[in-house]
Amino acid sequence: MMMNLFSIFDPSTSLNFSLNLLSMFYVVLFVPMIFWFIPSRMLMIYVMFLQVLMKEFFLLLNLKKNMYNIFIFLSVFIFIFLNNFIGMFPYIFVMSSQLTFSLSLSMVLWVSFMFYGWIYNSNHMFIHLVPQNTPGVLMPFMVLIESLSNFIRAGTLSVRLSANMIAGHLLMALISMNGESSGVFLLLLIVVIQSLLVVLELSVSLIQAYVFSVLSTLYSSEVNYENKFLS
Repeated sequence: MMMNLFSIFDPSTSLNFSLNLLSMFYVVLFVPMIFWFIPSRMLMIYVMFLQVLMKEFFLLLNLKKNMYNIFIFLSVFIFIFLNNFIGMFPYIFVMSSQLTFSLSLSMVLWVSFMFYGWIYNSNHMFIHLVPQNTPGVLMPFMVLIESLSNFIRAGTLSVRLSANMIAGHLLMALISMNGESSGVFLLLLIVVIQSLLVVLELSVSLIQAYVFSVLSTLYSSEVNYENKFLS
């Protein structure tokens, strides 16, 4: 049963190369019409939505030179949200439920932040390993704990995204498995529950993309915190 249940997340279109991996390129279908110089209502909603996100990210970025990175985090948000969103359609593979997708994305961001922080802001990175007012006896342990927390950030970003996308789809699959042998009343109840779960999954797809991009923004601003008043 478990093999059949988790097979919805298994790319099995080919033994050599999985065509399910191409589902991440479906996001080009949602590219706003501005790229073809045709204004539309969809473009207006898209721009208003990006403006709200930019205001949120501006509050998190503490350096003027770091403001240029806001386009990276906006792109990450839109990319993850659209990948989560297209996974709600039938017979479309959910790419964001795979650790190969989320871990690759989070590792690129995390390694970039770590390289920049240790090369250009090494003093603050060392200071950050020992919080203020830490007793001298606990300093070695705090260095180990803070180092471990820095190393697992990429993993927590990827696992959080994949686990939340898997959980909702698994719950929907479990509920729908009993539909064939159910009565009329129970079948109507399953349909109502599935409809509510679809709405919940749509909100989860948006929330997880927002959480991923916000945490990435916080990690970026953290490695630039030392020169905050010099820019």
